[in-house]
Amino acid sequence: MNASSVIGDLRARLDSKTALAVLVLLHSAVTCLSLIKVADHQSYIHFNPERIWFAVLVAISFSIISLLFVFARFSFGYFVGFYFYAMILGFLWIDVFSEYNYPHLFAGVSAALSLVLLLVPVLFVRAPFQPLFVLSKPRFEHLLTLIMVISAGTIAIASAYNFRLVSIERIYDYRNLIEFPGTVRYLMGWISSTLLPFAFACYWLLGYRSRAAFVIVLLLLFYPITLTKSAFFTPIWLATLAAISSICKARTSAILSLLIPTLAGVILIMISISSIEHTAIYAIMDVARIRLFDLVNIRMMATPSSALDIYNHFFASHPPTWFCQISGLKPLMHCPYQEQLAIVMEKAYGFGNLNASLFATEGVASVGLLFAPLTAFASGVVLAFGNRTSAGLPSRFVLISAGAVPHILLNVPLTVAMVTHGTALLFLLWYVTPRSIFEEKS
Repeated sequence: MNASSVIGDLRARLDSKTALAVLVLLHSAVTCLSLIKVADHQSYIHFNPERIWFAVLVAISFSIISLLFVFARFSFGYFVGFYFYAMILGFLWIDVFSEYNYPHLFAGVSAALSLVLLLVPVLFVRAPFQPLFVLSKPRFEHLLTLIMVISAGTIAIASAYNFRLVSIERIYDYRNLIEFPGTVRYLMGWISSTLLPFAFACYWLLGYRSRAAFVIVLLLLFYPITLTKSAFFTPIWLATLAAISSICKARTSAILSLLIPTLAGVILIMISISSIEHTAIYAIMDVARIRLFDLVNIRMMATPSSALDIYNHFFASHPPTWFCQISGLKPLMHCPYQEQLAIVMEKAYGFGNLNASLFATEGVASVGLLFAPLTAFASGVVLAFGNRTSAGLPSRFVLISAGAVPHILLNVPLTVAMVTHGTALLFLLWYVTPRSIFEEKS
């Protein structure tokens, strides 16, 4: 039996309903275990052993929803929906132990219902749009070249404003000092979140590996320019998705993209390496495991869940925004908050600029707990446009080209993700992508 047949057999087995059920339920268990360990390292996330059985009951009940990912077909909505499921599961776990004063039961029910209503369109609205305009293969290749030129030019311009090689621990010493012109700032958001991941997916799947590697180099250059963890993380993440999806099908890859790093962080933070203490190997291993745990278990997963906890507390005693935080609406209506919500939350809690997902911003902050499920459903309808514009494209291509989007949606409002980070632009790129270009390659 050759290697390709072995991989093919493994792909089929891992994509079976039984295997997917095991993976999604294992992921739920690992998420809860991860939050127990995160509570040891983050003061704003709590854990009380006396309440663990109630938390376990909540998690088990809610994990039934994860079985939707066993039966639904892969799509853009499947990818982002699974990440949203993980975030809401994390919030429900945190909600049990939270020491903030707000109606916890109401908040939990509202969050769970919000997720269900969002999943309905993002998992099951898949009908393709009528193709009114699709690029020819030569014009599509010109488009990819244009993306590379714009990206390189923007990076060169932005580096004139800031280019500083510092460790991740020191980025906060300099990041607040960085200022870019509005046009450059928008271009950087579109390029790093949408254009370059899209170009990487195209070049990688079409076999242009040197061009794909150049895309990764361009993405890496955003780190010394922006000094953000996401800039450091994105090129590694895209390469990881490409590797996982070369072995597993898209549904399995989407689940493993969360399960593997989360489980690795939990295992590394739990193992004892004291036997080699005071050695160089110990120092390297200790830094590596703490860095992974901080980046994945804390920043990537626990922080978005915790933000929903904090937003629930704040807006339990403050008026809702009624969407006045959206820059286009603020001049047209009375707004009780003159600054961006992230800054309002930073001043209230001192945790830094606290951006949050659509469940917290377009949901809790804008309309309150009672109507938050309705805005979640509306958000799901918007995100389902990604399913429709990407219909007919290879699942692996959709997975890799959208690789940065789930993390963005976990951390910023939907309006910011669609406009500032270019998710709407990604939908347009999918729409005009010639389906035949991948058929010719295969």
